[in-house]
Amino acid sequence: MVDVIFLEDEPVLRSELGEFLQDIGYVPHCVATLAEFDRQFDPLRHRIAIIDINLPDGDGLELIRRLRQCGQQLGIIVFSAYNTGVDRIRGLDGGADHYLGKGCDLGELEAVLASLARRLGLQKREARWRLEVSAGRLLPPAAPPVALSRQDLLVLQCLMSAAGGEVSRRHIVQALGGDYVEYDQRRLNTHMRRLRTKVQQESRLDLPVRTVRGNGYCFYEPADVAD
Repeated sequence: MVDVIFLEDEPVLRSELGEFLQDIGYVPHCVATLAEFDRQFDPLRHRIAIIDINLPDGDGLELIRRLRQCGQQLGIIVFSAYNTGVDRIRGLDGGADHYLGKGCDLGELEAVLASLARRLGLQKREARWRLEVSAGRLLPPAAPPVALSRQDLLVLQCLMSAAGGEVSRRHIVQALGGDYVEYDQRRLNTHMRRLRTKVQQESRLDLPVRTVRGNGYCFYEPADVAD
């Protein structure tokens, strides 16, 4: 998958856009300041950058100019509330590949990312996850296997058997042997949080499970389930 570094100082937008990037198949690395960008940016890893302009510790355009002067082979998208014709010209003249206003449709951002990835010769590799039920383990793509508890196995079996679709909380609770009416929903929230943490710590990959508000969860990457 393509790694994207996203510089945005507003916490809610940073979180929401980070989730959106993950949902459409990218690996987001979200930072809040120019200083944090400088500390975290890895030119061997990050192939696309989405950069805000007006930041608490400086101007994002200066960062873009600096990246270009260093010869970084990096796709750059400006994502800014400053979106007049003059702003867009300044951004593109400063080295950005694309300039989007923050009020744009997220489908436009997705299309721009795909276009930029094609132009740079980047390909989003299909990340196929495999669940081996009898062995009690999860096989993330190109990462070490993760041993699972019985409950973790039951949850992932529900989600990965319906990869790409939504699985209701009721269905997961019933698979765990619980009574949905009497089940404390906070237990499921805690279970999912621990499962995500376990997979990330052992494989260094984020578990591709998205929360579907008011309903349940979705395992959004290709998956195989073997007995």
